[in-house]
Formats: sequence, C-alpha cells, structure tokens
Amino acid sequence: MPTISHKATVMPESPIRKLVPFAEAAKSKGRTVYHLNIGQPDIASPTSALNAIKNIDLKVIEYSHSAGFEGYRNKLAKYYQVNNIDVTGDDILITTGGSEALLFGLMTTCDPNDEVIIPEPFYANYNGFATSAGLNVIPVSSSIEKGFALPPIEEIENSITAKTKAIVICNPGNPTGYVYSKEELLKLRDIVKKHDLFLFADEVYREFCYDGAKPTSVMELDGISQNVLMIDSVSKRYSMCGARIGALVSKNKSVMAAALKFGQARLSPPTVDQIAAEAALDTPKSYFDDVQKEYVERRNIMVNGLNRIPGVFCPMPKGAFYCVAKFPVDNAEKFCQWLLEEFEYNGQTVMMAPANGFYSSKGLGLQEARIAYVLKKDSLLNAVEVLKQALLVYPGALEQSVNSYSEN
Repeated sequence: MPTISHKATVMPESPIRKLVPFAEAAKSKGRTVYHLNIGQPDIASPTSALNAIKNIDLKVIEYSHSAGFEGYRNKLAKYYQVNNIDVTGDDILITTGGSEALLFGLMTTCDPNDEVIIPEPFYANYNGFATSAGLNVIPVSSSIEKGFALPPIEEIENSITAKTKAIVICNPGNPTGYVYSKEELLKLRDIVKKHDLFLFADEVYREFCYDGAKPTSVMELDGISQNVLMIDSVSKRYSMCGARIGALVSKNKSVMAAALKFGQARLSPPTVDQIAAEAALDTPKSYFDDVQKEYVERRNIMVNGLNRIPGVFCPMPKGAFYCVAKFPVDNAEKFCQWLLEEFEYNGQTVMMAPANGFYSSKGLGLQEARIAYVLKKDSLLNAVEVLKQALLVYPGALEQSVNSYSEN
C-alpha cells in the first residue's frame, strides 16, 4: 500500500478544530455548546457587502486578475493610506484569505530548511504554513505571567542563525490579544535592519484595540520598507470569515513580483468575494465604533469572570477578541475534551481551544486554553458559570482550586 508523504505526516492538527467531533457528539445529546474555540464573530457583516452580493449583475462569474481586481486593490490602498500606511494598488496582492497571503510570502522569501522566528504562543496555523513551505519555526517564548509581552529583545537576537530569514508577528495578537507597543516594534525594526531579515506582520485585527491602545503597522516603521510584508484579511474586520479574501502588502517590488507567480499558479482569488470585500470598504466608522464597544463589554464579562474563578488566571487583552487563560488543571487539552465528552451544567457545556497547540516549544501551555469571546454577552456569562462549575468536579482539577472555591 502506498504511503503518504513525510510532510503530510508531520503537518500539525488545528487545536482550534481538533475537538469538533466531541462537540458534535455533545450536541447530539441535546447539550448547548458554547463555541469559544474559534474566532467566528456573530457580528453582522456590513450591509454594503451583503447588498453587493445580493445585487451582483453578472452573466459570467469570470476569473479576476491573479493579483486581484485593480479597482479593489486601488480602493484598498486608499483605506491603508487613511491609516498611515503609504502604499499603492501595485503594492498589494489579493489572496484567498490571509492564510494564503502568509503562505505565499513565506514561500517567496524563504527556502526549504530556512528558519523563521516567531514569538509564542502564536496562531496555530503558522506551524502548518511553515510545514507547507518546508521551514523551521524557531520560537521565542512569552509568558502569561507577563501578559504575553514581547520577550526580551536579546532572546530574539540570540535565536538568529545563518539560516534565519524572517521574523513573524501578529499585532494585535492571536491567541493572546496582546498589542505591541511602538517601542517594541522599533526594537524589532532595529534587529531586522541589523541582520537584514524579512519582517512579517499579521495585522488582521487592526480595528480591534481597546483601553486607548493604538495599533502601529510595520509598514510605518522607517528604514525597513524593503524588509516588511504585511498580512491582511477581511475576515475579522468586517465579520466576513467566509469571504476568503486577504492581502499580501509590501513595497518590495521583487518580493511582490515573485509572489504574483504563486498567485498565477492558483489562477485568481474568488471573484464574488472580491466584490463583497470592495463594497465593505464603504463601511462607516460608526460600524467599528459599535463593534469595538461590544467587544470591550464581551471581553470584560469573560476575562473578569474567569479571574473570579478560584485558581484561574487570565491577563486582560488590549486587542483582537481572544484571551488565553491558565486553568488549575492537570492538562488543559484533557479538560477541554472532558468538558465536551462528560460534563454538562443545566444542559450546557463549553468548547475551548487547548493552548499547547499555539506553542511550538514542547511542554508549554499545558494548563492554558485560548478563548474567543465572540458570542453574545448572555452566552458568555453562561459559559463562565459552566467553567466554574466544571472545575469543582473535574477529576484532574488541582486541589487548590476546589479548596479555594469552598473557602469562598
């Protein structure tokens, strides 16, 4: 019998989706499952995008240009310019989601067995993209105790070898919700410039910064315009995850010309989705004001609720719509599976993403889980109560959790 490839064998599972069969089984038993595992907002997509789809007047749904429709790229460039990102439509390659943008970028700038440095925990699929491109991820670890701030710059520099080609960051961060400060980004800039590396920045959560935090794009950093590649997407900004439209953005003409060859190989990004994405650019500021307010309220319910559970610790995120919590359990992945397989409280249970899958270093994040606070506030309140009750009876709960709860 033929065997599958080594690359297929080592391709990691998604910690976000691997427990789906257990969630489906829980639902088949009549349980309500609160999906905190995946960043699928329940916020309504912009009316302009929905109407654009409903009112499509095409006789043939044709291929677009491999780089994406010129009109969309130029309009997107104007959106960036308003946000202090000085680019033109020629600096943009439209992709099938932000995932394809990062994959194209990695394959364009790196050779097999090259190394990319990524602060961990990081979006789990970065591991998959690196595997697809034949690259080695070199993690530098941030800690929940320090709120997932950028590790000391010396740790990053000490990780650089002759094989290092790039540093990858996500800002605001998935899974942590951390927002990099301007000072942190300037330190990264200096390292990138000193060692002549590429700097990838996944900036798909730019609109979601809270408590006065301001996002700084890597495209704004002086002196490294030829080193920088920005990853973007409509998925989160406009609550359009099913419209698989992303963008690779760089002022490095050689990089963009080479990336376009990968774009040509997959023919073109989706035509109908680009129509929706272009229309979404007309979304008024009031839409984002309302969404930000809603996410702050949801965040506060979830994070404050978690921190009131004895033994649970969760830093307050400043961006995106995720948090990582540390639970007083023997193993968070077992806990997450147990919640779906064996536990219910008033007919309800919770699905989370085990955080060990967001680390590249073995043994980290074993007591942590990523939570996406993308549900309605009543659902989040219920989910917190479910978790509190679950920790009282979970067989692998640490003793202090039960004791401290009973003392209160």
